[in-house]
Amino acid sequence: MPRSSQRSLMHPITITILPEASQTRILGTIDSQEILKAVLPPAQAAHPAAVRTLLEGLALWHQQRICVVLCADERDTGSSALGLLDALGFGEQCLHFEVAVVPRNGRVHRRRIGGLGDFRELRRLTPEVLR
Repeated sequence: MPRSSQRSLMHPITITILPEASQTRILGTIDSQEILKAVLPPAQAAHPAAVRTLLEGLALWHQQRICVVLCADERDTGSSALGLLDALGFGEQCLHFEVAVVPRNGRVHRRRIGGLGDFRELRRLTPEVLR
């Protein structure tokens, strides 16, 4: 098996999608190394099955399930046009990929309990465990 295939089997692939009014940007990474960059037409102009087919193809190419990060906000119609959200607005999960929805501004608002000390180190380590 080629070295690049071996590496991709050991490390999860993340595809980040940012649908915008004029375009849809896609970034693929393994760890922090970029493996794919694309600027495509807006999601509203694409075939309804286009993004699913692209993600399934990438998963099959790399022979592993892909983690998809969909950047969106409440007023964003591009995210819903991609067909990666369920009826409640949560990310879809299927055999080839799992979708996590992240606010467009990149800041996830979490409820925190105050007065218990500094938990920054734990917050930084948590995403590593979830991979």
